[in-house]
Amino acid sequence: MTEPDVRDVLNGRRAQAARNDGAILAAARTVFVAEPDAPIGAVARAAGVGISALYRRYPSKEALLATLCLDGLRQFVAIGQAAREVADPWEGFVEFLRGIVDADVHSLTVYLAGRFTPTPEHRDLAMQAAALTDGILHRAQQAGAVRDDIESTDLPMIYEQLAAIRLGNAAQIRELRRRYLDLHLAGLRSAASSYGSLTGSAPTQAELGARWNRST
Repeated sequence: MTEPDVRDVLNGRRAQAARNDGAILAAARTVFVAEPDAPIGAVARAAGVGISALYRRYPSKEALLATLCLDGLRQFVAIGQAAREVADPWEGFVEFLRGIVDADVHSLTVYLAGRFTPTPEHRDLAMQAAALTDGILHRAQQAGAVRDDIESTDLPMIYEQLAAIRLGNAAQIRELRRRYLDLHLAGLRSAASSYGSLTGSAPTQAELGARWNRST
């Protein structure tokens, strides 16, 4: 019987490790968004992997949470980069908001902020995300498509309101979030400002960022 090629064995192990990692991250997102205080063992059970396999990849719950939020920031940046390339400023703005809401990256903010210490990579990606948001919003405002009294820091509040919708199965949640995003979009159009100015002030970047300070 022919001995397996060492490279084939190594490639098989890498593929299995990648599958395990994907399963762990998907399970961690589901478990911790539903119950942020859940133990890390609940993630291993949900992922169908042994606890030792999980700990080899993520030595602590904090490390797992940090990776989840890095992935969320990378998604946000990728969505923003794609929306920035859309020729029509309003359509690019709509694609951006719909992409962020569909990806549900702000559930991570709602449930996991303050539960781990952000790294320089988190901060760098957050700065990229903020710059993309500013650019997409300001381009739509300059084109006269979005009302002038909207600040880029208003948008995370919209995402988080929609992330709170958790009624029914995944398909229904997605549909409801899109339904209520359509209502938000109608209010964001420049024509909506004829009904009056917005109440109060938008949150500052410092206020938004402070939520990620590690809770004591």
